[in-house]
Amino acid sequence: MNKVTVKIDGMMCGMCESHVNDAIRRAFPVKKVTSSHAKGEAVILTETDIREEALRTALAPTGYRVLEVRTEEYKKKGLLGLLKGNR
Repeated sequence: MNKVTVKIDGMMCGMCESHVNDAIRRAFPVKKVTSSHAKGEAVILTETDIREEALRTALAPTGYRVLEVRTEEYKKKGLLGLLKGNR
């Protein structure tokens, strides 16, 4: 599973977070997406690869600007993550 962190410019409130989350869910098959206007980012958990250009295209109609995209392997934390890692 991949964790994609997207730095976003222009989010000012909870409704902005909702618009970003909805746009991402419509465009990509994600397991989970959360946004924070305070941090200026969205975090996506997905089993598929999401290209930066595709993210920019999906978010362009919302009026928010993608500043940076980082992708890394996602590993669950805590006891369940440890148990799954030992298989």
